[in-house]
Amino acid sequence: MARPAPARPTSRSSTSGVFDREEEQAAIRRRLERRRSFLLHGPAGAGKTLLLARVLPEVPGVLYCRESKSAREVFCTLAEELVKVNDARAVASLGKTPAAPHSKSAAALKGIVVEALKGASYQVVLDHLGRTSQSFASAIKEVTGWAATPVVAVARSCHMEDVGHLLSLYPDRSEKMELPNFDAATALAFAQTSAAERGLAAENMTEFLDRVVELSRGNPGAILALVELAKQPKYRSEGRVKVSPLYIDFRLRWDAASHG
Repeated sequence: MARPAPARPTSRSSTSGVFDREEEQAAIRRRLERRRSFLLHGPAGAGKTLLLARVLPEVPGVLYCRESKSAREVFCTLAEELVKVNDARAVASLGKTPAAPHSKSAAALKGIVVEALKGASYQVVLDHLGRTSQSFASAIKEVTGWAATPVVAVARSCHMEDVGHLLSLYPDRSEKMELPNFDAATALAFAQTSAAERGLAAENMTEFLDRVVELSRGNPGAILALVELAKQPKYRSEGRVKVSPLYIDFRLRWDAASHG
């Protein structure tokens, strides 16, 4: 039975936001179409959420959790999404009131969601995980086990430490997909495109963009952040970008955001 599309992650407005990621988009699409659980991982800022924003609208039956820090948060979001797509079993338990899931306990929400998922053709995407606990992992295993529903976990760290106990759900290498930073040449092209789109100009532009590639280590999100900061007057002097103070401030903000 056809279902309305559930809520999706929001894509950036910049046309350079998915720069040179066509192969990665196709790989994510193929994995979703095969309907098997997998782990999408890579450093914060690599563009995982952005690529999902482009791909998920093309795949029916995906329930997307933007924030997945706790079991209650996940099952509350899944319950809301099931109600939005008018899932009969979820509506029977919760009605059509948007706030209804918030009045239920975590255990009740899990029961409602797992029952709704059984025998249905949904997939679940858990974005922005937060060092998941053993109890969190056990709850998600009920989704993949009892409900036989594929779960895509998204790790925003190089070593996947934020996946926590969920990592045991993806023991095989084939169940993991890495989204790395750009190589140096692609990073420079992306930095040049981003600067041009944002109207950034400076006498030391070539030197600045070379430093952006070096300091960002090819991370698309970091490149965009550095380019945006370079537009601020306090990082400009006599038509030049002051790279050192800009990078110090960027590093403080980036570290705080990445570990928030």
